[in-house]
Amino acid sequence: MRAFHRLDDFRQYRQGVGRVAFVPTMGSLHEGHLALARAAREYADTVVASVFVNRLQFGPGEDFDRYPRDLRADGEKLAEAGVDALFAPDEDELYPEPQTCFVDPPDLQHLLEGACRPGHFRGVATVVLKLFNAVQPQAALFGRKDYQQWMLIRLMTRQLALPIEIVGIQTVRAPDGLALSSRNAYLSPAERAEAPRLYRTLSELRVAVLREGVACCAMLEEEARQSLDGRGWKTDYLTVRQRADLQTPSPASRELVILAAARLGATRLIDNLEVE
Repeated sequence: MRAFHRLDDFRQYRQGVGRVAFVPTMGSLHEGHLALARAAREYADTVVASVFVNRLQFGPGEDFDRYPRDLRADGEKLAEAGVDALFAPDEDELYPEPQTCFVDPPDLQHLLEGACRPGHFRGVATVVLKLFNAVQPQAALFGRKDYQQWMLIRLMTRQLALPIEIVGIQTVRAPDGLALSSRNAYLSPAERAEAPRLYRTLSELRVAVLREGVACCAMLEEEARQSLDGRGWKTDYLTVRQRADLQTPSPASRELVILAAARLGATRLIDNLEVE
């Protein structure tokens, strides 16, 4: 695997490798990221991954400074997963001047995760478009654990007429159901033992929605939130939404998704589960 830290060097490499499948990451890689890298081979002969911790998507008081970073270990994992090239710019390389041009996503950015983290999705969309312009991929792979992010990137790509296929890969979980995340490293042993409860709660809510029907969603959501908070969690949201637009479902809604974000100690975990 070849590693590039300067955009000019990467662009010279990019000219000679044809069709590219791209996996953008913030590093601190786990099996979920590596599943994306392995799946990317189905979409192109050349697989490129990036590692960049994007300041623009972190709000005041969030964990930008302490976000786990280990580029050497990340590079070794990507090489083992069959990645051909790593683009790992530093901040001055990707933002050589103060960023005053931004991608402003539609109102979907202000719901759920966006309501809890104002400006987050503007920072995500801006860096993703910047990376797309640098890498020039024909396909890009994202984990569907970040469900709202995946939806917004698909929307941005479609509406800005980018010639990129956006592929969403199902959430990779630990054997006990916990969605893999770089932030899981923040959990204490006791918190790690408790953390799978979030997925179990979503699974129980899915069964309840299928049994009771969409009309009962508000009551079932509240019961699920109380169940989590009663175990010491602090729930930001736990809600059933329409998959198409993340709006509150109507009585006729059939394709649904349950989305949740909750804090366990100092660690904020997110997860989702689709409902047919």
